[in-house]
Amino acid sequence: MSENMKIGEVAKATGLTTKTIRYYEEVELLPEPERTASGYRVYGDEAVSRLKFITKGRRLGFSLAEIGTVLDLHGQARHPCRHVVALLDRKVAEIESVLADLNSFRDELAGLRDSAVTNLDQVRDGESVCSIIEQGIHHEGELALAWLGSLNLTGSR
Repeated sequence: MSENMKIGEVAKATGLTTKTIRYYEEVELLPEPERTASGYRVYGDEAVSRLKFITKGRRLGFSLAEIGTVLDLHGQARHPCRHVVALLDRKVAEIESVLADLNSFRDELAGLRDSAVTNLDQVRDGESVCSIIEQGIHHEGELALAWLGSLNLTGSR
Protein backbone atom coordinates (compact mmCIF):
# COMPACT_ATOMS: atom_id res chain seq x y z
CA MET A 1 0.00 0.00 0.00
CA SER A 2 0.94 3.61 -0.19
CA GLU A 3 0.95 6.67 2.02
CA ASN A 4 -0.70 8.79 -0.68
CA MET A 5 -3.79 6.91 -1.73
CA LYS A 6 -6.80 8.76 -3.10
CA ILE A 7 -10.26 7.93 -1.79
CA GLY A 8 -11.05 5.62 -4.70
CA GLU A 9 -7.96 3.55 -3.98
CA VAL A 10 -8.88 3.34 -0.29
CA ALA A 11 -12.40 2.30 -1.23
CA LYS A 12 -11.03 -0.47 -3.40
CA ALA A 13 -8.61 -1.62 -0.69
CA THR A 14 -11.33 -1.74 1.98
CA GLY A 15 -14.41 -2.77 0.01
CA LEU A 16 -16.23 0.36 1.16
CA THR A 17 -17.79 3.04 -0.98
CA THR A 18 -16.30 6.50 -1.20
CA LYS A 19 -19.57 7.80 0.25
CA THR A 20 -19.16 5.57 3.32
CA ILE A 21 -15.56 6.69 3.79
CA ARG A 22 -16.62 10.34 3.66
CA TYR A 23 -19.42 9.56 6.13
CA TYR A 24 -16.96 7.95 8.55
CA GLU A 25 -14.90 11.15 8.33
CA GLU A 26 -18.03 13.22 8.97
CA VAL A 27 -18.91 11.26 12.13
CA GLU A 28 -15.25 11.37 13.18
CA LEU A 29 -14.55 7.65 13.06
CA LEU A 30 -11.82 8.42 10.56
CA PRO A 31 -9.61 11.46 10.97
CA GLU A 32 -9.89 14.05 8.26
CA PRO A 33 -7.21 13.25 5.70
CA GLU A 34 -4.61 15.55 4.31
CA ARG A 35 -5.38 17.10 0.97
CA THR A 36 -3.33 17.69 -2.12
CA ALA A 37 -2.87 21.18 -3.50
CA SER A 38 -5.78 20.49 -5.83
CA GLY A 39 -8.03 19.44 -2.92
CA TYR A 40 -7.99 15.67 -3.29
CA ARG A 41 -8.08 13.63 -0.11
CA VAL A 42 -4.98 11.50 0.45
CA TYR A 43 -4.83 8.62 2.89
CA GLY A 44 -2.16 6.41 4.33
CA ASP A 45 -2.00 2.81 5.44
CA GLU A 46 -3.29 3.76 8.90
CA ALA A 47 -6.59 4.95 7.41
CA VAL A 48 -6.99 1.65 5.55
CA SER A 49 -6.30 -0.30 8.75
CA ARG A 50 -8.79 1.81 10.68
CA LEU A 51 -11.47 1.37 8.02
CA LYS A 52 -10.93 -2.39 8.02
CA PHE A 53 -11.28 -2.36 11.82
CA ILE A 54 -14.56 -0.42 11.55
CA THR A 55 -15.83 -2.89 8.95
CA LYS A 56 -14.98 -5.87 11.16
CA GLY A 57 -16.71 -4.20 14.10
CA ARG A 58 -19.84 -3.60 11.99
CA ARG A 59 -19.84 -7.26 10.93
CA LEU A 60 -19.84 -8.22 14.62
CA GLY A 61 -22.96 -6.11 15.07
CA PHE A 62 -21.39 -3.11 16.76
CA SER A 63 -22.93 0.28 16.07
CA LEU A 64 -20.80 3.09 14.76
CA ALA A 65 -21.12 4.79 18.16
CA GLU A 66 -19.83 1.65 19.90
CA ILE A 67 -16.94 1.38 17.48
CA GLY A 68 -16.24 5.06 18.10
CA THR A 69 -15.90 4.48 21.84
CA VAL A 70 -13.46 1.62 21.20
CA LEU A 71 -11.39 3.80 18.87
CA ASP A 72 -11.49 6.68 21.36
CA LEU A 73 -10.20 4.45 24.16
CA HIS A 74 -7.43 3.21 21.88
CA GLY A 75 -6.60 6.80 20.93
CA GLN A 76 -6.18 7.61 24.63
CA ALA A 77 -3.63 4.78 24.88
CA ARG A 78 -6.09 2.77 26.98
CA HIS A 79 -6.82 -0.88 26.34
CA PRO A 80 -10.39 -1.08 25.01
CA CYS A 81 -10.76 -4.86 25.19
CA ARG A 82 -12.53 -4.80 28.59
CA HIS A 83 -15.00 -2.35 27.12
CA VAL A 84 -15.48 -4.63 24.11
CA VAL A 85 -16.21 -7.57 26.44
CA ALA A 86 -18.92 -5.47 28.13
CA LEU A 87 -20.37 -4.57 24.72
CA LEU A 88 -20.35 -8.25 23.73
CA ASP A 89 -22.12 -9.17 26.97
CA ARG A 90 -24.88 -6.67 26.12
CA LYS A 91 -25.13 -7.98 22.56
CA VAL A 92 -25.42 -11.59 23.76
CA ALA A 93 -28.16 -10.59 26.23
CA GLU A 94 -29.98 -8.70 23.47
CA ILE A 95 -29.76 -11.70 21.14
CA GLU A 96 -31.02 -14.04 23.89
CA SER A 97 -34.03 -11.77 24.37
CA VAL A 98 -34.72 -11.61 20.65
CA LEU A 99 -34.38 -15.39 20.34
CA ALA A 100 -36.96 -15.82 23.09
CA ASP A 101 -39.26 -13.41 21.24
CA LEU A 102 -38.68 -15.27 17.96
CA ASN A 103 -39.43 -18.63 19.58
CA SER A 104 -42.64 -17.21 21.03
CA PHE A 105 -43.51 -15.76 17.64
CA ARG A 106 -42.79 -19.07 15.90
CA ASP A 107 -45.07 -20.88 18.34
CA GLU A 108 -47.78 -18.28 17.79
CA LEU A 109 -47.52 -18.61 14.01
CA ALA A 110 -47.61 -22.41 14.21
CA GLY A 111 -50.72 -22.22 16.41
CA LEU A 112 -52.32 -19.70 14.06
CA ARG A 113 -51.56 -21.96 11.10
CA ASP A 114 -53.02 -25.03 12.83
CA SER A 115 -56.13 -23.07 13.80
CA ALA A 116 -56.45 -21.67 10.28
CA VAL A 117 -56.21 -25.10 8.66
CA THR A 118 -58.88 -26.43 11.01
CA ASN A 119 -61.22 -23.52 10.28
CA LEU A 120 -60.69 -23.12 6.52
CA ASP A 121 -64.00 -24.77 5.68
CA GLN A 122 -65.89 -22.38 7.99
CA VAL A 123 -64.74 -19.20 6.24
CA ARG A 124 -67.29 -17.78 3.82
CA ASP A 125 -66.25 -15.95 0.70
CA GLY A 126 -66.62 -12.19 0.97
CA GLU A 127 -66.70 -12.06 4.79
CA SER A 128 -63.18 -10.71 5.02
CA VAL A 129 -60.08 -10.52 2.93
CA CYS A 130 -58.38 -13.18 5.05
CA SER A 131 -59.18 -13.73 8.72
CA ILE A 132 -55.80 -15.37 9.26
CA ILE A 133 -53.97 -12.11 8.54
CA GLU A 134 -56.63 -9.97 10.20
CA GLN A 135 -55.91 -11.70 13.53
CA GLY A 136 -52.51 -9.98 13.52
CA ILE A 137 -49.30 -10.96 15.24
CA HIS A 138 -48.12 -10.87 18.80
CA HIS A 139 -46.13 -7.87 20.09
CA GLU A 140 -42.99 -9.98 20.68
CA GLY A 141 -43.17 -11.14 17.08
CA GLU A 142 -43.29 -7.54 15.90
CA LEU A 143 -40.27 -6.68 18.05
CA ALA A 144 -38.30 -9.68 16.84
CA LEU A 145 -39.06 -8.94 13.19
CA ALA A 146 -38.12 -5.28 13.65
CA TRP A 147 -34.80 -6.29 15.23
CA LEU A 148 -34.05 -8.70 12.40
CA GLY A 149 -34.90 -6.02 9.86
CA SER A 150 -32.53 -3.57 11.54
CA LEU A 151 -29.49 -5.81 11.14
CA ASN A 152 -26.97 -4.52 8.67
CA LEU A 153 -24.02 -6.82 8.42
CA THR A 154 -22.64 -5.64 5.13
CA GLY A 155 -20.15 -3.25 6.69
CA SER A 156 -21.66 -0.14 5.18
CA ARG A 157 -23.48 2.41 7.26
